[in-house]
Amino acid sequence: QVQVVESGGGLVQAGGSLRLSCAASGSIFSINTMGWYRRAPGKQRELVAAISSGGNTNYADSVKGRFTISRDNAKNTVYLQMNSLKPEDTAVYYCNVNNNVGIAYWGKGTLVTVSL
Repeated sequence: QVQVVESGGGLVQAGGSLRLSCAASGSIFSINTMGWYRRAPGKQRELVAAISSGGNTNYADSVKGRFTISRDNAKNTVYLQMNSLKPEDTAVYYCNVNNNVGIAYWGKGTLVTVSL
């Protein structure tokens, strides 16, 4: 059984920082890409950032320069450091883990709320 568990969400004032973590465990086999998506109220889910097994990263334009994704392959863990947070970053953030045969696993999400 595969588990993908996010942590680190919460309430923060605009301009503040949060760090999300996501740990994957179980029979995932070989992990390829890990990433973070978010769904804001009334909007569709969107990619925030992704990182390949080799460390190549991809960011949404809206978070470039403010968010940093990283991973620890030994721990099957991915992180999202979020700085200079804005109210429009308020969303449920979901961790996504893909293995080398194209199977995607998702966490249940962690809520990030940015107040004015």
